[in-house]
Amino acid sequence: MGIKIYNTMTRQKELFVPLEEGKVKMYVCGPTVYNYIHIGNARPAIVFDTVRRYLEYRGFDVQFISNFTDVDDKLIKAANEMGSDVPTIAEKFINAYHEDTCALGVQKADAHPRVTETMPEIIEFIENLIKKGFAYEAAGDVYFKTRSFNGYGKLSHQSIDDLKSGARIEVGEKKEDPLDFALWKAAKEGEIYWESPWGNGRPGWHIECSAMAKKYLGDSIDIHGGGQDLTFPHHENEIAQSEALNEAPMAKYWMHNGYININNEKMSKSLGNFVLVHDLVKQQDPQVIRFFMLAVHYRNPINFSQELLEAAESGLNRIRTAYENLKHRLTVSADLSEDTDKWTALISETRAKFIADMDDDFNTANAISILFDFSREANVYLQEKNTSKAVITEFIALFDELTGVMGLTLHKEEELLDEQIDALIQERNQARKEKNFARADEIRDLLKEQNIILEDTAQGVRWKRDR
Repeated sequence: MGIKIYNTMTRQKELFVPLEEGKVKMYVCGPTVYNYIHIGNARPAIVFDTVRRYLEYRGFDVQFISNFTDVDDKLIKAANEMGSDVPTIAEKFINAYHEDTCALGVQKADAHPRVTETMPEIIEFIENLIKKGFAYEAAGDVYFKTRSFNGYGKLSHQSIDDLKSGARIEVGEKKEDPLDFALWKAAKEGEIYWESPWGNGRPGWHIECSAMAKKYLGDSIDIHGGGQDLTFPHHENEIAQSEALNEAPMAKYWMHNGYININNEKMSKSLGNFVLVHDLVKQQDPQVIRFFMLAVHYRNPINFSQELLEAAESGLNRIRTAYENLKHRLTVSADLSEDTDKWTALISETRAKFIADMDDDFNTANAISILFDFSREANVYLQEKNTSKAVITEFIALFDELTGVMGLTLHKEEELLDEQIDALIQERNQARKEKNFARADEIRDLLKEQNIILEDTAQGVRWKRDR
């Protein structure tokens, strides 16, 4: 059947057919680097990293671009507040972004273009829009003539009349129509600036992505992604600029991930519920954060709370425990099992189910459910008295394959978590009740390897770490 993607433009799932067979051009809007990223920024980073991984898993050659906005009003304000300058602030938080997203398992893009490094292309883009009659200069500012682009509002599904009712001209703006938006802003006293045909200034926010996408990927791309909040006006304005100049669709598929709420409230600094990834990864296994994000379909909203994060940790630990059990059994198992066909068929079926769900608009929530089912089957298999190294190896290989697509790491060099130890002890108790002493001894040996000492008491089994 092939991969299907929900296209924001058409509001329906469409069969994915790239512009060029076997290749995917993908652009995802990156952060404005005036501070550490919050978990709202982390979601698109994780979501589109997973989309990229899956497309590559399915055999596509993916060219993935994600930008940094390294000059704008927020950066100028941050630089002033910190007694620094815009380039220094931007460099600090770009490095922090890579550090934090790397911890979350996010791969670097093929290129991370910056506004400040794309200035010649941005200025040329604006000049050409003026020449074609889609933009105009006004006292050092340059604006896009929104009404000149037929089809404005098609991504956000708003009519030009509806947009007009909510539009206004702010103090100091010199635009001809409230709907027009800035392509270039004249520099204010003391601000960072670049020379241009319209005087010293800097780009408006929307033009940068149009110029970068054109520079790195061409006039038309396959997938343009970002958070739901970017649909309007950012992506709507990108479409207007790019399609007005290039006379071609900017992107074939538009993908947007849902919002994140904190304890059922919208995240905001004023409410004091602003969660920075830089702080969170110091308190929580970053893989748990990624697992938490992927446990919900990317288009659905996520509610972030400590309780839900702990539930995600418990879920990931269940999968990790099954994986570690397999790894340990591999060291002691012999090829004695005669009923291997049943299990190898199950492994193949699991891969097929995973692909079917991920083909359906990258349904990571269902994919994680499949990993839970696979973990349960692995545990069932390990209950058999005679197990096959070949089958165990296939179980482990598929775990590695599928979690690799999700950007998850199951193997941990660190010591077992308390929850994992408790789960293993419960499994050992059950094995002893069922007189499966081989499995009980195996769990005891596994815990011993991790320096866990078991003590049988009248109240049950207790454990402690042998430091």
